[in-house]
Amino acid sequence: MVARDYGQYDGITQALELVGERWALLIVRDLLVGPRRYGELAAGLPRIPSNILAARLKELQAAGVIRRAPRSRIVLYELTPYGRELEPVVLAFGAWGFKALGDPRAEQIITPDSMTISLRTAFRPQVAAELPATAYGARFGGDDLLIRVQGPELAVTRGDGPADLAFASGPGIHRLISGELTPEAAIDAGVVEVLDGPRILLTRFATTFHLAA
Repeated sequence: MVARDYGQYDGITQALELVGERWALLIVRDLLVGPRRYGELAAGLPRIPSNILAARLKELQAAGVIRRAPRSRIVLYELTPYGRELEPVVLAFGAWGFKALGDPRAEQIITPDSMTISLRTAFRPQVAAELPATAYGARFGGDDLLIRVQGPELAVTRGDGPADLAFASGPGIHRLISGELTPEAAIDAGVVEVLDGPRILLTRFATTFHLAA
């Protein structure tokens, strides 16, 4: 099923016809974090109309990008192996878009899945490999993420747990990740609130997760 036909024959055109419709790539972004139920996808994309979400899911299934995966009494949507090939594309696209981020508008939010992908995008495994293993408990709005860094490996999961540093932030976290604000300046400006643990570990976080704006 092709929602839009550009009338051209090349790989970029074909890719746009498969995932270029509005919301499609954000659905892929969230499914890169893990399988999701329909309601979870809708909750993670609060502005998507239900008919558009249903249509995009059908289109992505028809394109072989995602599939329905019945589990017990529920149905999950997950990426196919072909769909998972989009991960480096999505991360590169996110890094490119990060350069154009301005200050967040009042109505703009970050979700656990969008932040997870942002962290994957900003993660510097070669830098992390030289640093001690560290667990960060991050609260974004009402959602908690547990960010574990061990050598060049990154694991981000929902929920809380034992952490060396716990902090709270919002969309303004991009100012720390970009280097616009130093860790101390981010704390002083209220962009980051340290909830538990030594403040100096926020410097390690900013060193481990960095994207040039």
